[in-house]
Amino acid sequence: QTSNYVYFENSSSNPYLIRRIEELNKTANGNVEAKVVCLFRRRDISGNLNTLADSNAREFEEESKQPALSEQQKHQLKHRELFLSRQFESLPATHIRGKCNVTLLNETDVLAGYLEKEDCFFYSLVFDPVQKTLLADQGEIRVGSKYQAEIPDKLAEGESDNRIQEKLETKVWDPNNQLKDPQIDQFLVVARAVGTFARALDCSSSIRQPSLHMSAAAASRDITLFHAMDTLQKNSYDLAKAMSTLVPQGGPVLCRDEMEEWSASEAMLFEEALEKYGKDFNDIRQDFLPWKSLASVVQFYYMWKTTDRYIQQKRLKAAEADSKLKQVYIPTYTKPNPNQIMVPGSKPGMNGAAGFQKGLSCESCHTAQSPQWYAWGPPNMQCRLCASCWIYWKKYGGLKTPTQLEGAARGGSVSLGLSPFTRNEGRAKLLAKNRQTFILQTTKLTRIARRVCEDILQPRRAARRPYASINANAVKAECKHTHTRQSRYLFTRFGTSTKLFLGNGNAKRSSQAGTT
Repeated sequence: QTSNYVYFENSSSNPYLIRRIEELNKTANGNVEAKVVCLFRRRDISGNLNTLADSNAREFEEESKQPALSEQQKHQLKHRELFLSRQFESLPATHIRGKCNVTLLNETDVLAGYLEKEDCFFYSLVFDPVQKTLLADQGEIRVGSKYQAEIPDKLAEGESDNRIQEKLETKVWDPNNQLKDPQIDQFLVVARAVGTFARALDCSSSIRQPSLHMSAAAASRDITLFHAMDTLQKNSYDLAKAMSTLVPQGGPVLCRDEMEEWSASEAMLFEEALEKYGKDFNDIRQDFLPWKSLASVVQFYYMWKTTDRYIQQKRLKAAEADSKLKQVYIPTYTKPNPNQIMVPGSKPGMNGAAGFQKGLSCESCHTAQSPQWYAWGPPNMQCRLCASCWIYWKKYGGLKTPTQLEGAARGGSVSLGLSPFTRNEGRAKLLAKNRQTFILQTTKLTRIARRVCEDILQPRRAARRPYASINANAVKAECKHTHTRQSRYLFTRFGTSTKLFLGNGNAKRSSQAGTT
């Protein structure tokens, strides 16, 4: 039903999409489409934004004093974090695969509690897919001693207050004035009459309010009454002086609020923006009314809510909501997934250890037995997941434990204990390699270099990553520095061929691995 968070499946191999249903509409051919709000996972945003999200998470843990989590819990907690957006899309209701819970993270939440609940997610930042930015979804509550007012000590009896009272506060009304309530009410009636007369003399106001009734209604709003009471305060509650202030020699005073200052076209723009963005006044001002101040937009909104226009739109929306679908029944999805690995000679759903190739296990939990196996990742990698890890992958968009490839991508060459002269060219080249038969022949010069520069090249460790390249220029510089005699010998003995070898920046570790 509307306002529910649900899983959508757009691909049999990719994780589910998480969306919030805003509307359920029936198409002309009888199908049901859902207008949804998009939520994004960490895997959907860039690395820079992930770093920003990590920084925000660390600040939250420090401020809320979260209990310590293990590395695996921290890894799985990232799968529970989502990023809300203002992006809408329409998806077929038949692609819904289940419901989930998404809540706004607050300072009282315990992060470990999200790991104990199934289908439970949280968000604290809003992702803008167009601007590629992350922003906080709500204002920060300033709690702590540094945000509190400093209360001065109580003055002793007879001690004078040295503060400048004019800078502290301004009196706008004195309830102990010499006027009685009937006199004040009569003065307010006069102020309304002056405002009505001023609108009759003003050309722009007479166009907007062509009738006397409309002019009198505009003159009876709060802006006129506030000005009348301020006039009384400034004239020390002298009715004669206040009356002359309302009607100076140049003509009667005209007070306008935001309802009169805005034109009809600006009001239409505001209603259109309100329909699109809701009560997000910053976006309304930025995209529709940049010439208006934020205070003006907010004031106009609350005055607009008192008009008949707002009441009419509210009734129309209520009628539209009654005519729309409020909920839809989605039957259980029972079709087999194309990623299921069906072993010849075994019954469907029973291709466990008996039909599984020896030496292959689940990429996540490393188990060798499962009632069902699923192909995961690029086909050339031949990775597989067990049934429980496959469900985790579809729901949470990751594996229960980080893989070796993920560790390599995060930590680089140094984190794996490899030589600092390796160049991390990422996982893309590794995945793009096809399995081809080849023969590797090394030159005599290469074999000599492996002996002379063994402490730099670290061939045993380099063999663990055969597709990672070696920065030969850095090796050459280090070799010259640490093995001066050996380098001179090589340059003297082999000449140009040695220079070619040491200057070749594309020498592959696969050569070193093949001769180990």
